Amino acid sequence: MRYASQFLAVVMASGLMLGAEAAQAQTKVGTIRAAELVQSSPQFRSGQTQMKSEFDKRKSDLEAEAKKLGEDLQKFKREQDVMSADARSKLEKELNTRKIDFDYKQRQFGEDFQKRDRELTESMMAKIKEVVVAVAKEKGLDVVVQDPVYVGPGIDITDDVLKKLQAK
Repeated sequence: MRYASQFLAVVMASGLMLGAEAAQAQTKVGTIRAAELVQSSPQFRSGQTQMKSEFDKRKSDLEAEAKKLGEDLQKFKREQDVMSADARSKLEKELNTRKIDFDYKQRQFGEDFQKRDRELTESMMAKIKEVVVAVAKEKGLDVVVQDPVYVGPGIDITDDVLKKLQAK
């Protein structure tokens, strides 16, 4: 009885392996080079332009504020010895408050930039994914693999996807 169950298990496993090999032989595979798709897509360039327009003004304002704060700190260091104790204390407190505010604005800018970059990237990747799926369906592919180590000729669909992205 024990040998019969082992024999049955071996036969079933062999059948499964043969079935998997047959299914694998019929599977049509395509590949894409994701980095090239992202860098070459008009959607990426559009996203970069959008980010630049959204954040350039804030960045230049922060840079100007940093320069002014630095100049004021240098001036304070030069003149603190000739100031009265009250004036020195008041100016020092004001400069510390400005430094704290500046640090907060700078941190907020970085967080806003990262959040917006993430949103645009997700949106762009969704569009690219739609086009990859459309091209795969047109070509009758079952699987699309991203960035394989080696690809034989005729399997890479990156150029076809880029053409569709540029047409959108």
